[in-house]
Amino acid sequence: QPHLVEAGGGLVQPGGSLRLSCAGSGFPFDSYAIVWFRQAPGMEREEVSCISSSANNMKYVDAVKDRFTVSRDNAKNTAYLQMNNLKPEDTAVYYCAAFPRVCPSPGFPYDYWGQGTQVTVSS
Repeated sequence: QPHLVEAGGGLVQPGGSLRLSCAGSGFPFDSYAIVWFRQAPGMEREEVSCISSSANNMKYVDAVKDRFTVSRDNAKNTAYLQMNNLKPEDTAVYYCAAFPRVCPSPGFPYDYWGQGTQVTVSS
């Protein structure tokens, strides 16, 4: 059974850091791009970052550039989102999703989704 599980969320003060993980199982993780999304209460879901299956292409939404870093370890079937200098506006549920090989354009359906992990940035 294909599965994605996020972990690493929590409560952090502004300026702090968190590292989210997205662990895959039941499918060939190294053949899938991993996309990170977030959704804040009352807001639409927003794509935050993406890393291609071979990690040769990464992209970020402008709001997180220079603060967030996406990576992956295919030997561990896990992708990561390192989040530094967190701001209150980063507060959201963060999800990872899998798409075959490349970072897709908006609107394409994703094969697998995780259940999400809550990130709260507050003093």
